[in-house]
Amino acid sequence: MILTDNAQTPIAHIILAHGAGAGMNSEFMETVAMLFAKRHVSVTRFDFEYMQKAALLNRRQPPDRMPKLQAYFEHIIASLDVTVPLFIGGKSMGGRVASIVLDESPAAGGICFGYPFHPPGKLDKLRTAHLEVLQKPLFVVQGSRDTFGTQDEVKSYSLPSNIETHFLADGDHSFKPRKRSGFTQDAHILEAVNASVAFIEQHVA
Repeated sequence: MILTDNAQTPIAHIILAHGAGAGMNSEFMETVAMLFAKRHVSVTRFDFEYMQKAALLNRRQPPDRMPKLQAYFEHIIASLDVTVPLFIGGKSMGGRVASIVLDESPAAGGICFGYPFHPPGKLDKLRTAHLEVLQKPLFVVQGSRDTFGTQDEVKSYSLPSNIETHFLADGDHSFKPRKRSGFTQDAHILEAVNASVAFIEQHVA
């Protein structure tokens, strides 16, 4: 199943993939899609095949292996006919898949919300090899205390200049800050989308 939030007078169209544990209808994905559409960026969301199976069986399923996820993302890209510049991205795992297929896709750039730079607690198992040779522009929005890659950790990586990072103060993997920080998750998600739209505008100008 595919869902598209069509923007009025769109400047671009983005395909967004979900994270490992929650599908395209999660609150995060719905909120992000709504905010993008309000900013004149149409959004297409979809569920990977394992998530479709989980819905049919009414029980959680583990994510498919990366080659299968990549192939399905490429299938979604090929199935769309858009007349404005295309971008691809996603939340966590979905953003990782998008970043892997980005260079071979027709997309002008990619956007990752909470990139999983490494599994929590396993700082030596980096998922950055393909990022180091990425040719197209990529925008990564990351909570500063994300256990999949904190601000300090990410700043220590040797990422190319075409990868931009935007950090959300005290945000976790879903951009949720601690109460005592004075920030809110809603404000962080809005900031994430606004910064992403600025990135899109920069690359469609």
